[in-house]
Amino acid sequence: MTAKKKSRARGDSSVRLSTRELPLRNHAERALSDYFTSLNGHKPAHLYDLVLREVEEPLFRVVLDYAEGNQSEAAKVLGINRGTLRKKLKELGLSEGA
Repeated sequence: MTAKKKSRARGDSSVRLSTRELPLRNHAERALSDYFTSLNGHKPAHLYDLVLREVEEPLFRVVLDYAEGNQSEAAKVLGINRGTLRKKLKELGLSEGA
């Protein structure tokens, strides 16, 4: 089965987005390339955890700002349950009670 047929079988409306249509992906790729360059020969470790720690807090801050502090709306934007959002906010020290 060709990529186009597989794409249609999954219900995708397009085969693939061009790189220009993915600005967040471009920023992430550039940041990671810069990170590897800055290592000066040192070997990275636990990169997955590092990326999540670095991205998660600003993600929640920006989405909450976008949703004007409305946690239900922020949870919808993030595609997560409101309870999960509240738990993550507490873990990150971003909740009002923290």
